[in-house]
Amino acid sequence: MFSGVYCPSVTLIDDSGAIDYPAMAAHIDRLAESGLNGVLFFGSIGEFFSFATEEKAEFLKFAVKQAAGRFQVLAGVSAARLSEVLENIAAAEVAGVDGVVALPPFYFGHSYGRALDFYDAVAGATQLPVMLYNFPERTGADLSPELVAELAARHENIVALKDTVDTQSHTRRVIREVKKVRPDFAVLSGFDEYYIGNRVCGGAGVLSGLTNLIPEVFAAMHAAYEAGDVTGAAAELGKITRLAAVYEIGDIFIAAIKEGVRLCGVECSPLMRAPQVPLSAEDSEKIATLLREVRA
Repeated sequence: MFSGVYCPSVTLIDDSGAIDYPAMAAHIDRLAESGLNGVLFFGSIGEFFSFATEEKAEFLKFAVKQAAGRFQVLAGVSAARLSEVLENIAAAEVAGVDGVVALPPFYFGHSYGRALDFYDAVAGATQLPVMLYNFPERTGADLSPELVAELAARHENIVALKDTVDTQSHTRRVIREVKKVRPDFAVLSGFDEYYIGNRVCGGAGVLSGLTNLIPEVFAAMHAAYEAGDVTGAAAELGKITRLAAVYEIGDIFIAAIKEGVRLCGVECSPLMRAPQVPLSAEDSEKIATLLREVRA
C-alpha cells in the first residue's frame, strides 16, 4: 500500500505565523511534478506540535484538493493527548486522506503494554490505513520489532512503519519480524541515506526530509532501483548524502529545510512558529552552496 519515496512536508507560514496557503500550493505542485509517491503533512518536519487541530483540519482539506490524486496524502495525527490524536484522525477522515501516521505516547516514553493500548485505540478509531511512527530519540522509547509485529497481527489497518532510527540493523530486524505475520507490511526508513539498505532488507523505501528539496533525485533513485539499476540508484543516493549536511545548519534544521524550499523556487519564508532562532545570511549561503553542488 505504501511503497517508494515519501516527503514529510514542511508547513510553510507567513510573517504572522499563519499557514501560507499560496506557498504550500506551490510546494505541493512541485512535489507532485517530481514523481514522489506520497506526502505526509504534519509530521515532525511539518511541526505537528505547533498547529491546532482546527488548523490541521482546514489545511488537510486544502492539501487533498491541491494534490488532486497525484500522490498519496498522509496526515500526521500525533499529539500528547490521546483524545487529541482521535480528533486529528476524525479530521483526517473528513479531509479524505489516504492514511494517518501516529507517534506512540511520548515525553515519559511508553511501556510495551501502553503502546499496545494506544495503538489499539488509534486503529479502532478509523478504517484508514495506519502507519506507526518510531522516533525513539524524540519519544523516549522504541517500537521494538516484536511490538511492531504484534500490532501488525492485531490490526489489519496497521499497514506500515516509519522507522526513524539511525541504525539500519534495527530496521532490518523490524522487517524480519513483521514479515513473519504480515508479508504485505511496509517498513519505510526515516533517514534519507538508507533507501538502498532498506530495500535490500525487504523494506518499502523512505519517508525522509530531503525530499522537500530534491524530490526529483529521490524519484529517480526509486525508479532506477525498481528497474534493477542499482548502480544508477547509488549515483542518485550519492547526491542525497552530500545534501544531508543541511541538517547541521541553523538552530533547528526545519528552518534550514524551509530556506532550501525557498531557494528551490517557492516564494516562502523560512520561519518556524515561535519560539525560534532565525537563520543567518551565512546559513542561507551554506544551504545554497549545498544545493548548487548537488545539482552540478
